[in-house]
Amino acid sequence: MTAAKTAPKSGARPGGRGRPSKAKGLDLKETILDAAEGLFARHGFYGVTTRQVAAEAGVDTALIHYYFGAKRELFDAVFLRRAEILNQAREASMDAYLRDHGGAMTVEGVIEAFIDPLLRISQDGGPGWKSYFALVAQVNNTPAWGGETMTRFFDPVVHRLVETLKSVRPQAEYRDLYWCYQFLTGSMMLALSETGRIDSLSEGECHSSDLEAVRARLFAYCAAGFEAVIAKSGAA
Repeated sequence: MTAAKTAPKSGARPGGRGRPSKAKGLDLKETILDAAEGLFARHGFYGVTTRQVAAEAGVDTALIHYYFGAKRELFDAVFLRRAEILNQAREASMDAYLRDHGGAMTVEGVIEAFIDPLLRISQDGGPGWKSYFALVAQVNNTPAWGGETMTRFFDPVVHRLVETLKSVRPQAEYRDLYWCYQFLTGSMMLALSETGRIDSLSEGECHSSDLEAVRARLFAYCAAGFEAVIAKSGAA
């Protein structure tokens, strides 16, 4: 019988063996996901073992297999947990922008509606979100399977962004919009990773943790890139 079908002893109800209670199970799953998220963010997928996750979470390794299966399934569960929140926040933000601006939408306004929820969540959401954004940045730059993972979790909201930009600039070619998104997501994820690179590079003039400074510049920077590419393509 596999571990997925046999309830582990670790984490069982006090006073006996067996399946953890529903409330206890939810707490244990969140504890495991939090531990895995932090480890994956620091060391990457290949640099972490389920045994290390179990030690960090203070549970038996069998409990990870019971709830999640293999390491890749655990990683996907970590990724999905916050991806759903991000996607809902961005959809709501874009809905609000469309409702409030209608026919007066701008490229910069659309980009702000798409990115700003992530900056807000990073500012207000606590250390777990900082780890998550660092993890997404890693995955976004992993050639072997990063693209497939990003596709599964984020493509619908990205396609909505592209279609909305197309409605604002009907003359734009789709290939240009997708290339511009490629550049936008690189800038966005680097900013959200808060690596500290700009701190040392600017000799303390800038700080990667200053997301208000990012907000004051990133939307305009990305929008200008979109507009320049669209104009250049139209003039060719």
